[in-house]
Amino acid sequence: MSEAQDLQSRNQRASVQFKTQHSLVVAFFLLLFVFHALGIYLFCSGFLLSRLVLQDRSLCDTPPAAIGSAYSTGTIEKGCWHPKTFDKAVVILVDALRYDFTVPFQPKPGDEQPHYFHNALPFLYDISVEQPQNAFLRPFIADPPTTTLQRLKGLTTGTLPVLIDAGSNFAGTAIDEDNLVEQLFKAGKKVVHIGDDTWHSLFPGYFEPNLTKPFDSFNVWDLHTVDNGVNTHLFPLLEPDMRGRWDVIFGHYLGVDHAGHRYGPDHPAMTDKLKQMDGVFRRMIDKLDEETLLVVMGDHGMDVKGDHGGESDDEIEAALWMYSKRGVFGHHGNEPAAPPLTAKERAVGQIDLVPTLAYLLGLPVPFNNLGRPIAEAFLGPRGDYGKLAEVNRLTAAQIHQYQGRYAQARGLDESATSTTATLWQAAHSTYQRLRGTTKSQDLRTVSDAFVAYAEENLRICRGLWARFDLISMGMGISVLIGTLVVLAIYAQGIRADRATITPLLLSFGAAGTAVGGVAGAAVGLIPALSFTQISAFGAAAGGILATLTGLWPARKILSVPLPRTFWGGLCFLVTTLLCGGFAANSFTIWEDEQLLFILTTFGVLMLGSSLGQEYKEDRVFGAANAVSFLLATRLSSMSRLCREEQMPDCRSSYYASATSSTSAGWQLAIPFLVFAVLPSAISLSYKRTKNYQGMGVLWIRYAMRIGLGLVAVYWIMDAADDGEWFSSISKSDLRTWRVVVAQLTLGLAFAAGYSTYLIAGPLISVEETEATDPAPEVSLPDDVLQEDGGIFTPMPTTTAKPRKKIIILGYANTHGSRYLLLPCAWILALQLMQKPMGQGALALCMISIVNLLEIIDANDLRHSPLGPTLLALMGCFYFFKTGHQAALATIQWESAFIPLRSVRYPWSPLLVALNTFGAQILCAMAVPAISVWKVPPKQPGLLGRVAGAMATHLLFYAAVAVATVVECAWLRRHLMLYRVFMPRMLMAITVLLLVEVVGIGVALVGVRWSILSVNDVFGWPGTAQDQEEEGEEGEKEKKKKKEE
Repeated sequence: MSEAQDLQSRNQRASVQFKTQHSLVVAFFLLLFVFHALGIYLFCSGFLLSRLVLQDRSLCDTPPAAIGSAYSTGTIEKGCWHPKTFDKAVVILVDALRYDFTVPFQPKPGDEQPHYFHNALPFLYDISVEQPQNAFLRPFIADPPTTTLQRLKGLTTGTLPVLIDAGSNFAGTAIDEDNLVEQLFKAGKKVVHIGDDTWHSLFPGYFEPNLTKPFDSFNVWDLHTVDNGVNTHLFPLLEPDMRGRWDVIFGHYLGVDHAGHRYGPDHPAMTDKLKQMDGVFRRMIDKLDEETLLVVMGDHGMDVKGDHGGESDDEIEAALWMYSKRGVFGHHGNEPAAPPLTAKERAVGQIDLVPTLAYLLGLPVPFNNLGRPIAEAFLGPRGDYGKLAEVNRLTAAQIHQYQGRYAQARGLDESATSTTATLWQAAHSTYQRLRGTTKSQDLRTVSDAFVAYAEENLRICRGLWARFDLISMGMGISVLIGTLVVLAIYAQGIRADRATITPLLLSFGAAGTAVGGVAGAAVGLIPALSFTQISAFGAAAGGILATLTGLWPARKILSVPLPRTFWGGLCFLVTTLLCGGFAANSFTIWEDEQLLFILTTFGVLMLGSSLGQEYKEDRVFGAANAVSFLLATRLSSMSRLCREEQMPDCRSSYYASATSSTSAGWQLAIPFLVFAVLPSAISLSYKRTKNYQGMGVLWIRYAMRIGLGLVAVYWIMDAADDGEWFSSISKSDLRTWRVVVAQLTLGLAFAAGYSTYLIAGPLISVEETEATDPAPEVSLPDDVLQEDGGIFTPMPTTTAKPRKKIIILGYANTHGSRYLLLPCAWILALQLMQKPMGQGALALCMISIVNLLEIIDANDLRHSPLGPTLLALMGCFYFFKTGHQAALATIQWESAFIPLRSVRYPWSPLLVALNTFGAQILCAMAVPAISVWKVPPKQPGLLGRVAGAMATHLLFYAAVAVATVVECAWLRRHLMLYRVFMPRMLMAITVLLLVEVVGIGVALVGVRWSILSVNDVFGWPGTAQDQEEEGEEGEKEKKKKKEE
């Protein structure tokens, strides 16, 4: 076999060995992902509040208490438990109808002028003032979370929202408990729904198929399609010849909510939508007859940016308006008839609508209801406290019945309901004592007694459903801590090539997971235990213990994963302080400012370290990149989205104003600035190492710039659509072209980007020049100086012959420049998904990544945890700078429609994820670049170094996840749990899983193609001795270069 053939054979064997090692490394990280997922599942199963859904149903002919003498029998025609007031009802839900949208503007200090959302919907208030017997308007307080799905459940069942409803049926999202819609259906009523299609997933099969019309609810860019569709299909049903075809209509308008999401409440578009609703209701009451009840309500409000989901006052303060052409409404004698001017006065709970509608329409109150009747609907014009007392008594009896069944099903002792039992006895005694009285004061006393019982029961139920499964939480925390230990040892405790030890750890871990899962499943068969939870814990615990056992044979190359350098100690200290800080609500609220301080501190220290380097080139270049890193960090800090708790000490700059969800005019210049600067900034790094060759030029100079140009065009078109700049172009055409531009950008990023990345070779070029051999050294004889002063001069006998010299341009950074093409492709998609201010921040993040790579090279810190840890900190920091906070209300749902016209699964959720976690995704993809930046092509152990860097990066996120889950468990009764601590915990575990997916599926897989393409050209590292010699040779070359 010739030497060339032998070399080719050895390279093929090395290539196969690398592919095998790479596959095993990826599989090991997947195993760690499984451990994390199981730990998170176990913790959340015990932490996220749940309640048992009882399957009991209220029956029309079985009231919860004896019916009063005034009404001895109950039927569907007359009313089940109480005489019905109306035959029909039109229930209109205006999504996100905040209470202050419906009342006159009230000047306040610092807010003297009305906003766009003020005085645009005066009809509800005016009618309530002019005709208090026909209409009333009240604040309608929602129970958080203020999401439409949870609110619809509360508005139809009368129950409190929880994050997990534990019941017998987990299929889909259909409500599997007693509710108003089901009661209407069982009573033989013809129920019609028009509008938001969420109703159809909650109540499948209950609506009249020929009259019902659902509309897509998720497209927040569309303000008019749903509203116009509701009007088109609803108003014909109100005509006299159609009244026999329906009994109850549910209409769900979405335009107000979508206007808030897209523009914020303080925008002319909100004025237009509220005026449209005002006109709809004026027109609607003209169509009603005296036997039809009209209910108008909001399911929640919206914050100053138009978002919702949390528990701020603006998010929970909705409006409720009831109207009848018959004068059947009233109010307490000591209260004014006019609606309250603020939502802080005379508010009613949203669950109170359920018993109110049930009695007015003659239905039984749903079995699981916790609400109480709204007084204005039953008092009548003359203050009929007898009627109010009776409905309150029946409702209290129904709640008492439910409470007994729930306590029995849950196995609660008497102490859990002792206070309600006392109030129930007191209310019942008061009723018996005053039974038969006609005095209003006595009847009000009876009513108030049953109301007091219902209120106390509601308080008790909130406590009962705030029960945590501490055993499940403990199992989850144990699994997460165990996985953290494995990750820490793998990242910082192995003193050899990690790729060589990974197969051993993987085999032990996989076997342990399988054995533990089987053992857990066997134990889980015990009836008193949860099969799923025990099986999950067994699999995770078995896998973790087996993985740690697998480290024993390799104990000689292990060390305690504690910091031994300044940078390692600093990374450990910062991570520890961050994890501890999340136990304080003020620290969590101001996390973005803490991260700014930390990154600035790292930047200053890296600047000092660079200035202290031995060689001038390292000093100058390291210091320049450190300064650039500091400037990028400070510039990005100008992008800020404040959370409610930061007010008034924070000023948002991400949008046009604090009450807007659109970009300011000047911010539209940012995408063009990114278009001009970002490719040039990246190309500078490539040019310095002579890697601006071939595919590098093609992608960075041309493809990236074209893609960024398309991004800028897209957001100009979006602004033109918002501002209606081009009246000659229809909105539909503009949206179509906008979607086309977005799809072209994504196609360029992923299809063209990955094609370029896969086919690209090393970014090098070869030059051939002529060189001569150096002149030979001549040794002079001792008698070279002659006595006569002559000098002996030897004459060369031959002339040096010219020879060819090959220069490889880009050799010094072959691996790094090749791999960085991958983040350069993804940046196009991530930029498209950000709003203009976020694009500027994400571009600065990309520049900071390149700066960090150069700083690490100048300071020779490739083996330090500095790079992976700092990238994780940058991911967290730029998450805030791209317009997000650890709060549900800051999710930019409209990003799902940037390249789409309607909801498409799974693409729509993935697009929202790209928008929300774009910074963490970009930084995770950059982690392998730390290990491959400016290393020789045949660098040995490169895969192991990449694995260590990725493990260190994940270690930061895993530590934050462990800290936040432990702190949430410890602070589970804290006042700010659901407002501050739980959202941050949910963000931490979500980011951990997402970064693992990106790190494994994008970064580690991308490294495979990069290393293969380089080593297929330059050859693979040889034996261990050869590797050592090559490494030493590389260090010598680097030292020689610096000395020159």
